[in-house]
Amino acid sequence: QVQLVESGGGLVQAGGSLKLSCAASGSIFSIDAMGWYRQAPGKQRELVASITSGGITSYGDSVKGRFIISRDYAKSVYLHMNNLKPEDTALYYCKMEYRLRHYWGQGTQVTVSS
Repeated sequence: QVQLVESGGGLVQAGGSLKLSCAASGSIFSIDAMGWYRQAPGKQRELVASITSGGITSYGDSVKGRFIISRDYAKSVYLHMNNLKPEDTALYYCKMEYRLRHYWGQGTQVTVSS
C-alpha cells in the first residue's frame, strides 16, 4: 500500500522559513513526479511546486524565487520555503505520480503570522 507522510509544517512569522518533507512508503520502484499543492480556506487547491524524475521543476507564480523543491531517491521530496508571507498560510499537500496514478498525503498546516 502506497502512503505519503508530510511533516515540517507549523507557525512562523512573516519573513521566516520552513522546510516541509514528504516521505513515500510502499512498493514503489520509480516515481514519475512529486510535488506540493496547497489549499487555503475558501480557495481551490493550487500547485506550489513539482519535480519530475529527471529533476525538472515547476513553480506556482506566487512562490517563484522564494520556494525551492528538491527530492532524493529514497522516495522523499522537500519544500524549502523562504521569505514566507501571510498569504502562504494554507494546508500543504504532498502529491506523487506513479504508474499513471496520483497519490496524496494528508496535509500539513503552514500558518504565517504578520
